[in-house]
Amino acid sequence: MRVVIVGGGPAGLYLALLLKKASPRDEITVLERNPPDATYGWGVVFSDRTLAEFREADEVTYRQITDRFVLWDAIDVYAHGERLRCGGHVFAGIARTALLEILQRRCAELGVVLRFRTEVRQPEDLPPYDLLVGADGVGSTVRSWHAEVFRPRITPGRARYIWLGTPRPFGAFTFVFRQTEWGLFQAHAYPYAGRMSTFIVECGEEAWKRAGFHEADEVQTLRRCEEIFAEVLRGNPLFSNNSRWIRFPTLRTVTWHHGRIVLLGDAAHTAHFSIGSGTKLAMEDAIALARALQTYEDLETALEAYELERRPAVEAFQRAALQSQRTFETTQRAMRLDPYRLTLYLLTRSGRISYEDLRVRDARFVQRVESHLASEWDEVRLPCPPVHLPFALRGLRLPNRIARRPASACGALDGLPGQAQQRALCGLAARGAGLVLTEILAVSPEGRITPEDAGLYRGEHGEAWKRIVQAVHAEGSRIGAVLGHAGRRGATRSRRFGVDLPLTEPWELLAPSALPYHPDGPVPRAMGREDMEAVREAFVRAARLAAHAGFDLLHLHFGSGYLLASFLSPLTNRREDAYGGSLENRMRFPLEVFRAVREVWEGPLGVTLPASDRARGGIPEQEALAIARAFREAGCDLVEVTAGQTVPDEDPTYGRGYLAPYAEAVRLEVGIPVLVGGGLTLSEANVLVASGRADLCVLDLEGDGFVDKSPPSLVS
Repeated sequence: MRVVIVGGGPAGLYLALLLKKASPRDEITVLERNPPDATYGWGVVFSDRTLAEFREADEVTYRQITDRFVLWDAIDVYAHGERLRCGGHVFAGIARTALLEILQRRCAELGVVLRFRTEVRQPEDLPPYDLLVGADGVGSTVRSWHAEVFRPRITPGRARYIWLGTPRPFGAFTFVFRQTEWGLFQAHAYPYAGRMSTFIVECGEEAWKRAGFHEADEVQTLRRCEEIFAEVLRGNPLFSNNSRWIRFPTLRTVTWHHGRIVLLGDAAHTAHFSIGSGTKLAMEDAIALARALQTYEDLETALEAYELERRPAVEAFQRAALQSQRTFETTQRAMRLDPYRLTLYLLTRSGRISYEDLRVRDARFVQRVESHLASEWDEVRLPCPPVHLPFALRGLRLPNRIARRPASACGALDGLPGQAQQRALCGLAARGAGLVLTEILAVSPEGRITPEDAGLYRGEHGEAWKRIVQAVHAEGSRIGAVLGHAGRRGATRSRRFGVDLPLTEPWELLAPSALPYHPDGPVPRAMGREDMEAVREAFVRAARLAAHAGFDLLHLHFGSGYLLASFLSPLTNRREDAYGGSLENRMRFPLEVFRAVREVWEGPLGVTLPASDRARGGIPEQEALAIARAFREAGCDLVEVTAGQTVPDEDPTYGRGYLAPYAEAVRLEVGIPVLVGGGLTLSEANVLVASGRADLCVLDLEGDGFVDKSPPSLVS
C-alpha cells in the first residue's frame, strides 16, 4: 500500500510511524513544506488519559516523549490581587520541537520517507498513492481540492490572542487577569520545558485596539505585553516565534473522507486552545486511523470506521471547547465575582469537571471555597455544599438553594386544584426543597394549556390553594405560584397524550398576531386593546388570589412561547402598532402586565423570560439581556430563563444543564438573581451556585438524593 501524508506535524508523523510499524512493506511518504528543524510553536499539553493511548500505540515513542515531559497538577488563578491554587489536575507538557524531533527520528528508524521543504500546491505535485492523508492543518490544501465534498465551515472567535513564550518557569497551569486602562487582558501560561513556558495573551477586540496592538510591530507587541503582565512575569521577557494576533478558527467539516482521501487532525476539525486538546485530538485521530486501516481490508470501510469512531469524541470536545471559548471571550462580565467564585467559574467552564471531581482532586480547595461562601451568612455555622446555603429575596428567607416543581400538570377540574396537587407539592417539600413552585396556573379559563390545568381565576381556586399552601408550609418549605396564559399554545389535549395536540373543539385562542402554533393548528385571534386589558386584569386578579392563599413568592411565566413570550419574540409578534416591531414596543404589553401585578403584590416577584428562541430570526442574546434589564428596573426580583418552544420548528438542542449558559449571562450581565432549571443534577447545582452562575436551581431529575443524604439542617 502506498500512503502519502501531506503535513509533517505531530498527527502526520505519528500516523506515518504507526502505519509503517504495522506494515513494514507499505510505502509511507510524508511531505512537509517546512525544514525538519522548524521551530514553529511553543509547548504541547497532554492529559494522563491520552498518555495511556500513546503507550499502547507505540511504546518506543511513548517512553521518549514521557522522558521529556514536564509534569504538574495545579491550576493557579491570579485575579483581584490574589492567587488561588487548586491541585489534582494532572497535565504533562513538552516542547513542540522536541515532540517533532522524537516523531521524525522514529519515522526514519522505521523507514518512513520524509521529504521536507516540499510544497504541495495541486494534486499533480503528489507521488502515486493508494491513500492520501491531509494532515496539513486548518488551512488544508488537500481539503481545498474537494471543498464541495468536505464542506468546511470555519467560525472565527470574537477574541484576539497571540501565542508567546517566556523563560519564566511557571509551576502550574496559570490564568492571569489584568484590568488595564485599555480593558481586560488575560494570559494562559503553562510550563513545557525546564525553564520555558508557553504564554498566550488574549483580549477583546476593543481592548486590543485601544492598547494599540493593531498597529504595533513584533517588538512593540512584546514590550507592551511584558508591561501588562510584569507582576506575574517577574522580570522575565516574552519571546515571539513568528507570533501574530489572530482569532481562533473553529473548523467543522461535513465528512472526513472522500474516495482515497482522508483528513486528520486540524485539517478535519479544531477545538479552542483553552482546553489544550489540539495536538491530543490529532494524535488520537492518527491512532484510530492506523487501527482502522489494519482492521479492515477494504479502504472505504476502514475510513468509514475511522470517522465513526472519532467523530463523536471530537464533537464532544468541540462542544466543551466552545463553552470554554465563550467563557474566555466574555470574562469581563465574570470579573464582578470574588476570587473564590471566579476560580470555580474557570475550573468548571467546560462542564467536564463536576463538584465531586473537584472535591476528589483537591478537598482542601473545596473546603476553602465552602468556608468563604458560608462566611457571607451569619446564621451558617459550618461550611456546607453551596446548595445548602440560605437565600434571601425581598424579605423571603429560603433555607437552601434548591427549588422543585411538579414534572407535569396534576389534573384539575375547571382549574380547581385538589388532592393530587397537594400530594405532589407536599411530596416535593418533604424532599427538602427550599422553594416549591406550582405548575403554571392559568389566570383565566381560556389561558389554560389543557382542560386539566389548574388555575387561579375564581375565589374557590384561592381557597383551595390556601389549604395547599398551608400543607407545604407544614413541611418546612416555601411555595411560589407560577401564573401564566397559554396564548396560542392553549386548548390542547392533556400532555400525557403528547405535546401541543389541539383539542377537537378548542376554545378561542389569543395571541399578539393571528399565527397558529402549528401550521394546521387553530388560528388565534390577534389581540385588541380590550383583550389586553382583560388579560392584564386577569393577572392582577390572580395575584390578589395568590396573596389571599398565602403564597410566599409570585412568578409570572413569560416564556416557552406562551402568550406574553409571543409578544417578546419577533417570530410571533408581527404587529405594526405600538406593541410590535422594535424591542421597546414588543416589551410594552408584558411590562404593562408585570407592573400591574407589581402594584398589588408586595412580596418577591419573579418572571420567566425567553433567553433564546433557538430559531433563525428569533431573540438574540443582546435583546434577551435588554429584556431582563427592563424587568429588573420594573421591580423584578428573580429571573428564570427558558430557551426555545417559541416556534415548533426550532433547533432542538437539549441536554442536561442546557439553560445554565443563558442563566449565567443574565446573572452576570444584568446583575439580578436567577433561577435555573434544565435537568440539573445536585452536583451541577453546587457548581452553578458556587461559581456565581445561578442563585436558585430547579432539580427535576428523579433520584438525585438531595434530601435523603443532606437535609438543610446545617443552617442554624
